[in-house]
Amino acid sequence: MPQPELDTVTPLLAGLSPRSFMRRHWHKRPLLIRGAVDVARPFVDRAALFALAAREDVESRLVEQRKSGWQLRHGPFERGALPPVARAGWSLLVQGVDQQLDAAHELLARFRFVPDARLDDLMVSWASDGGGVGPHFDSYDVFLLQLQGRRRWRIGRLADPELLPELPLKILANFEAEEEFLLEAGDMLYLPPRWAHDGVAEGECLTASIGFRAPTRDELARALIERMLDDEEDDETPDASPRFRDPSQVATSSPADIPARLQIFAAEAVARRLRDADAIAIALGEWLTEPKPNVWFEAGAPIAAGVALALDRRTRMLYDSRHVFINGESWRAAGADARLLRALADTRRLEPRALARASVGARELLARWCKDGWLRLAEAMMGEARDESERSASSVRNRRNARRA
Repeated sequence: MPQPELDTVTPLLAGLSPRSFMRRHWHKRPLLIRGAVDVARPFVDRAALFALAAREDVESRLVEQRKSGWQLRHGPFERGALPPVARAGWSLLVQGVDQQLDAAHELLARFRFVPDARLDDLMVSWASDGGGVGPHFDSYDVFLLQLQGRRRWRIGRLADPELLPELPLKILANFEAEEEFLLEAGDMLYLPPRWAHDGVAEGECLTASIGFRAPTRDELARALIERMLDDEEDDETPDASPRFRDPSQVATSSPADIPARLQIFAAEAVARRLRDADAIAIALGEWLTEPKPNVWFEAGAPIAAGVALALDRRTRMLYDSRHVFINGESWRAAGADARLLRALADTRRLEPRALARASVGARELLARWCKDGWLRLAEAMMGEARDESERSASSVRNRRNARRA
């Protein structure tokens, strides 16, 4: 998969290069981008999005604004469970569309000038006229790309984070807009974290949201410590973790008092974990590449001579200076094999010539990933993409034929 040219200006970023965008706007100030992406043929339409929302393995939400107030429901949704398309004021939001459609995955890949460790997913929302989710703010960077129709965005700095009480959605109580933009198909709006925004559909519309991971310090600490402890539980070596001992403990008349020796033992146990930089690095890489709960892989075909390999669109793969991480697992890598696997992580593709130079151990590892469906034959993936495109085109033709009938 081609990597973005960091110093090449691009319509995706309003004529800025990725390097200039990151320096001027990332985490700093919003950017309105007219004609960011050619969406003459969007990668998804209403029928396809509704079909995704009906699946058990896809996360979806339905937001409605009625006279009685805001309502939120979680999918899956059969078509009959959704409101009529003509009813105003409702939105369907579908997460992880990049994990379901190759074209959506390719769009997300255009934002890989930001580290993969920060990229989260591509969400698509369909809204009827007047639909939206209310004024709110995100704690992470976001690109809002209009795929079809029009949506009016009002944005402003977050002056007051107070939320309206007793609502199923996090809606700001005192939203004040500073700027207003009407986005049409192909336009995009970038917002840094904690910029308040409110988007309302003007007529039927489709909007893609490219979101980024921004864990809190406590969330990250909890996740890493839990993972490190889980790894220790897997170690069945006798006496792998010494137990507390107190041979000098004397008889006590205050049995409820926690012994100082035990407190010191506990503090040293935690400090020991924090001193293990390698264990922290492994836990971080494994956590960052852990697939989401609703992701599953189909068994793949064995490696074939002369055929390129490509990572499955659902596969997360990262590396650091000593390890390679893929889908929540880790391997220590060095030398030529490390360079090979890092290139695979960066480009998400391995050409036949590079594969031929791999060591026996690396080829066995790649073969295992193919068997697990994490890595696939590039030719097979191209065939799947064509089938996907044909199904989408068929859906369009069927709707057109229905209208003629």
